[in-house]
Amino acid sequence: MKRRTFSSQLIFSLLAGALAATPALAQSTPPAALTQTQAPIKLIVPFTPGTGIDLIARTVGPRLAQRLGRPVVVENKVGASGNIGTESVVRAAPDGQTLLVSVNTLVMNRSLYAGLSFDPVKDLAPVILTSWGQLLLVTHPKSNFKTAAELVAAAKANPGRINYASPGVGTPHHLSMELFKNTAQVFLTHIPYRGTAPAVSDLLGGQVDAMFLPIHVALPQIKAGKLVALGIGSDQRHPLLPNVPTLAEAKTGKVNVDMWYGIFAPKNTPNDIVQALNKEIKTILASEEIQKAFQPQGMDPANSTPEEFGKLVEKDATRWADLIKAQNIKGE
Repeated sequence: MKRRTFSSQLIFSLLAGALAATPALAQSTPPAALTQTQAPIKLIVPFTPGTGIDLIARTVGPRLAQRLGRPVVVENKVGASGNIGTESVVRAAPDGQTLLVSVNTLVMNRSLYAGLSFDPVKDLAPVILTSWGQLLLVTHPKSNFKTAAELVAAAKANPGRINYASPGVGTPHHLSMELFKNTAQVFLTHIPYRGTAPAVSDLLGGQVDAMFLPIHVALPQIKAGKLVALGIGSDQRHPLLPNVPTLAEAKTGKVNVDMWYGIFAPKNTPNDIVQALNKEIKTILASEEIQKAFQPQGMDPANSTPEEFGKLVEKDATRWADLIKAQNIKGE
């Protein structure tokens, strides 16, 4: 395995360019496991249009349709921090016709919502890892923090005085900051919002001090001087921001909050269908067009076998469960 908001207009312009390049993808004989019916394959996105997950679905979908010679449609089923869309896939027939496109919020929800009627790890069959995304620790210029170490020092000197925003309890943005706090042994006050847009708006206005943001959301504001990047929550720097250190390099602890994105099928989907989907999507992900569509969003294309992806999901579920328990975080 190799190792978020742009305007909707820009995202869909990227998709348009990607679709225009679709014919360049090499053709192959569709596997029998996926061509026994001409019914549409549904890619369920459990979050709103315009997110990174939505971009993946709408970029991969047309290419998958071309390779299989059957329709592939994207459906956004939002609500309950992604649990509504996820459950719809869990309850779907295990025939390869309904797939989930998701992010590591999936495994976070497992520990955040004790009352779920399904297990988002055990009740899904991993198909393939599609990409990685990184989160940046950013602050407003008026905070006068130039490095992550300065933020940590100020937080230790005045526990709770510094606050941070997130799009809501249990989001990667929230849990990433909780991991940062736990690692650096500091206390920052959490201010949850209902979505990324209002959180970023208050951050830009200086009403909140700091936040973890996906690269594609933060980058335009950093370039405009409206936000300051203190560090990237990854094991390595990112090509889009080569001068921004990792949080480990910034001397604030080894904090890796890389987000994985991937595709799942319902539990008990026959192995030949899972393997056939993996093979077709892996070929799509290796194309130059995918790289051109993903990278401006700060996403790095990746791939895996179903087994490798399953191990990653299980390992990440344990990691976030430990943090959620240590920080006593409850889903809303």
